[in-house]
Amino acid sequence: MNYEKRITDWFDESIDVILKSKVLVGDLINVTNILLECLENDHKIIVMGNGGSAADAQHLVAELIGRYRIERKSLPAISLTTDTSIITAIGNDYNFDYIFARQCESLVNQKDVIIVISTSGNSENIIQGIKTSKKKGGIVIGLTGNEGGKMKEFLDAMISVPSQSTPRIQECHRLIMHILCEFIDEKFSNLK
Repeated sequence: MNYEKRITDWFDESIDVILKSKVLVGDLINVTNILLECLENDHKIIVMGNGGSAADAQHLVAELIGRYRIERKSLPAISLTTDTSIITAIGNDYNFDYIFARQCESLVNQKDVIIVISTSGNSENIIQGIKTSKKKGGIVIGLTGNEGGKMKEFLDAMISVPSQSTPRIQECHRLIMHILCEFIDEKFSNLK
């Protein structure tokens, strides 16, 4: 087995998707402005995702509550993927499709921003979470790939990585989250 070629190919694939993602600059600027307006007006950011995207949701929230690179005040953010008691109770008592919707029902307020992370855009529990968030007056941003999947019709804004490869989409999602965090850190660094 030629490990060297396979490893080199993976790097090349990742670099190719990241370079193609430069077309997302306008979407990133739009989402940055939505997030900054949300936080400037004392609203919160709520993030959800499944599997690797659940880990990304937690990563993003950790950067907002802690900090990314620059010392600044803590910012209000919640990941809906961290409380296993809530997730398993809702999954057991209702249905796994409602693990996010039920949390959004109680946590989303008017003008909060909800970031949904889904590489396919087709996860039913994400779609149900979006629908509930919209009913509550939330602003929903999709971080996705595969051209947004089924969820794109329900979103207020979307950043869709131009790929259908889950690993490559996830790698680019982390870069996108770090770009967003960079702007947020800069905006709030003088408001300790």
